Amino acid sequence: MNKEADDIKVGKLYLCATPIGNLEDITFRVLNTLKEVDLIAAEDTRHTIKLLNHFDIRTPMTSYHEYNKVDKARQLVDKLCHGVNIALVTDAGTPGISDPGEELVWQCYEAGIEVTSLPGPAACVTALTLSGLPTRRFCFEAFLPAEKRERLWILEELKKETRTIIVYEAPHHLVRTLKELEEALGKDRNITICRELTKKYEEVYRTTFRLALERYEKETPKGECVIVIDGKKIADMQKEKQRSWEDLCIEEHMEIYLKQGMEKKEAMKMVSRDRGISKREIYRLLMTH
Repeated sequence: MNKEADDIKVGKLYLCATPIGNLEDITFRVLNTLKEVDLIAAEDTRHTIKLLNHFDIRTPMTSYHEYNKVDKARQLVDKLCHGVNIALVTDAGTPGISDPGEELVWQCYEAGIEVTSLPGPAACVTALTLSGLPTRRFCFEAFLPAEKRERLWILEELKKETRTIIVYEAPHHLVRTLKELEEALGKDRNITICRELTKKYEEVYRTTFRLALERYEKETPKGECVIVIDGKKIADMQKEKQRSWEDLCIEEHMEIYLKQGMEKKEAMKMVSRDRGISKREIYRLLMTH
């Protein structure tokens, strides 16, 4: 192998979080990194140039977006292998979250390239903390899939989700998505819709699917939206499960467990748990049939 090639120091990929609205949210570390790297890979160079001009950053840029993410990632990895340090930025927020950055990160790891993330704004976390809904457990769905079959599958999955759910949506698709979510999750489910996060006209609208549709069917919102949805209550799931057993009479319910080899006493205990009633009541019902 060429000794000169051996001496080349491999570059590093920096995932740089940029503001989701308010330019003051950018960190000193990100600013310094954007100035010091050799190249900035931007989702939309026309958008990012405004940010760079605002902070007087002259680093060269190249485009890296959804439609060139695989081939362009290979080119960027090749540059990194030849000692070029690259910063990756998305239009707003943290690269790699619901954007093509994840492809570049994967290819970097495959090639043995070091990757580091410079923390900063993320619309999903910002909206979650503003929502007034439980934050200990949450799931991030980003934009629901455009493909109909996959979209229906995701909506069906969300019916059983007990964690707080975070969904992104563009303003002109908001009503359609709210209708689909309402049908899947129920019109009175508590939600919070966040718009224009960190900007002058930021809005945090705590509501339900029913009330949100009444509003947005009359007025189209402005700005990207984050929908934060209360998860299904575990108590409600337990009640639904109990109701599902009501289609069986007590004897049929008992027979399910007896056929599994359980003793009558243990079967009664299981039926009692399933139906949410006492063993004494189970015994009484069996005696009256």
